Amino acid sequence: QVQLVEFGGGLVQAGGSLRLSCAASGRTFSGYIMGWFRQAPGKERDLVAAINLSGGSTYYRDSVKGRFTISRDSAQNTVYLQMNNLKPEDTAIYYCAAGTGSWYLVGRVANYGMDYWGKGTLVTVSS
Repeated sequence: QVQLVEFGGGLVQAGGSLRLSCAASGRTFSGYIMGWFRQAPGKERDLVAAINLSGGSTYYRDSVKGRFTISRDSAQNTVYLQMNNLKPEDTAIYYCAAGTGSWYLVGRVANYGMDYWGKGTLVTVSS
């Protein structure tokens, strides 16, 4: 019954911006960790950014620091990923995910486990 639905993907020129939204439904997500992952063709799915809904702490992979911002609304039903100064290397399918794992492990272990996943939205950045 839990569903995560992503919106906001599309085609943008290098240097442009996009804002992705993740609408969560089916339960209350207070206390969850929510993250954005991306997967490019032929590559593994990697964590891009995460936010701890309990306290608001955030994590970003090095390649997007200073360019991407993850945020939540007051009701914690929607999570956003603001992507600025996009580069062709950012081209991928972006997935929203939610889980109840340890915040300490975010960014410290490969393949951080998530319990729920959206179906993804495609972001294409042209040069």
